Amino acid sequence: MPIEKNQVVLFHYSVSDEQGNVVEDSRGGEPNAYLHGHGGIIRGLEEALEGRDAGESFTVTVTPDKGYGPRKDDAIQRVPIKHLMGAKRWKPGMIAQVQTEQGPRHVLVAKVGHKFADVDTNHPMAGRTLTFDIEIIDVRPADAEEIAHGHVHGPGGHH
Repeated sequence: MPIEKNQVVLFHYSVSDEQGNVVEDSRGGEPNAYLHGHGGIIRGLEEALEGRDAGESFTVTVTPDKGYGPRKDDAIQRVPIKHLMGAKRWKPGMIAQVQTEQGPRHVLVAKVGHKFADVDTNHPMAGRTLTFDIEIIDVRPADAEEIAHGHVHGPGGHH
């Protein structure tokens, strides 16, 4: 069953940066699940998965314009330290989670004061050309509820 809109895709991946360093790898855990055609993964990866079948493995390089976007130099914000989630003591270079109007978001701690921290709100992979090694595990039709909600339910999904 080739991957097309409104299908649930389960896949394992590893992603490497421009120097070939692996920065994320799903193997050893549950495969990633997404609803194809609904923007649940970066555009370059979704485009590369279109038309492929379960059992296929491939490599694709995704540039920032189809990945996490360009880095924005004006993306530093000052936030109260009490709003940073993920650690008790913060140091520059650590990744924190903050709650935003769009939901939880990861930020990079740039500078720490007594009550406030300067955080970089760029996605940690913004501005980077990334290489994904993909293994498609399963492809199935989405059910009506998944399509209505715009995401996968059950293993690897929500609910």
